[in-house]
Amino acid sequence: MPPFSFSIEAECPETWARAGTIQTPHGPIHTPIFMPVGTQATVKSVSPEELRAAQAQIILSNTYHLMLRPGSDLIASFGGLHSFMHWDGPILTDSGGFQVWSLGNLRKLNEDGVVFKSHIDGSLHTLTPERVMEIEAELGSDIVLPLDICSPYPCTLAEARKAMEWTHRWEERALVAKERHNPDQTLFGIVQGAFEPELRRESARIIGNMPFKGLSIGGLSVGEPKEQMWGMLRHVTPELPRDKPRHLLGVGSPEDLVEGVGLGMDMFDCVLPTRVARHGGLFTRDGRVSIKGARFRMEHGPIEDGCDCYTCQHYSAAYVHHLARAEEQLYFRLGTIHNIRFMLRLAAELRSSILNGTYVAFREAFLARYVPASEKVREAQREKWKAAREQRQS
Repeated sequence: MPPFSFSIEAECPETWARAGTIQTPHGPIHTPIFMPVGTQATVKSVSPEELRAAQAQIILSNTYHLMLRPGSDLIASFGGLHSFMHWDGPILTDSGGFQVWSLGNLRKLNEDGVVFKSHIDGSLHTLTPERVMEIEAELGSDIVLPLDICSPYPCTLAEARKAMEWTHRWEERALVAKERHNPDQTLFGIVQGAFEPELRRESARIIGNMPFKGLSIGGLSVGEPKEQMWGMLRHVTPELPRDKPRHLLGVGSPEDLVEGVGLGMDMFDCVLPTRVARHGGLFTRDGRVSIKGARFRMEHGPIEDGCDCYTCQHYSAAYVHHLARAEEQLYFRLGTIHNIRFMLRLAAELRSSILNGTYVAFREAFLARYVPASEKVREAQREKWKAAREQRQS
């Protein structure tokens, strides 16, 4: 199988946007790219065949969740995650660092790693940098991330520095462990530093100079205003090596892709497109709409004119509206397919605009038309999802 490589095919001189290709053992990834999230070896409600039809190139799964259920040793007995879930494309596995942050009431940190209670049954587990590399080797994913600490928002400078330095030491250990468990896997380093510009620049320099083949930017989109997130990237990107792919962890609304590409990011992942779809939120060029709204009740046309997704090609908006209002299972599939295809088509359009030298014009036109969810709506959503997560953990 071909080894990992990254090449840049075009760059935008007015911004940090670039188009490239990542080669992996399971096929190429053309960047910029959005990665649908299949936390538990499935992108909720859609099959691998439907992901391929939507032109997904790579998906993301989660080490923490797969370790708990069904277990990485069981997945290894099936030949790894690709065979287990019937997905023949590239897979990136997140380390569980986000869960270290989000499961704050269930875990304890020490220099060795993190000890936590399972959110499923309360059993005790320990994750160390070495153990994470062992689990990810059993999963057999193409790109793996090391254990890290995602600082809360807000936090003090002292807290941010401690988490960053701890993360750096864990990443050094992960580099050694990866070579022992599966030297053929590609390990990305994770840049942390919370919302402190100096720490962000320091982390980018340190991790960028370590022998990682790619860089993930962590600890963003954790409750901060979007302008603050973009500000951190403006500090980080100039410090990153040009010849390594850059992954913005857990960020993936449509406006995030358009802005993030201009700030030098190549890869994005987020549960947002699939999560909001399940609650009736569907993406269009004008912004997110609620398919449950009364205006769709008699709509004979598709959710959005010109959309090439399976849902819009085969079903009226009125039918999708009916399914959503009736909470029929088919809605979850059709709504999810629409949002995933929207994100993947947007990524492809961004790539084309970089290749043909029109990225700046594309960004301006898209953002002039697209109306993102307000900060008030985003905060209400975060609180709702946070409450649901805490209820599941109790």
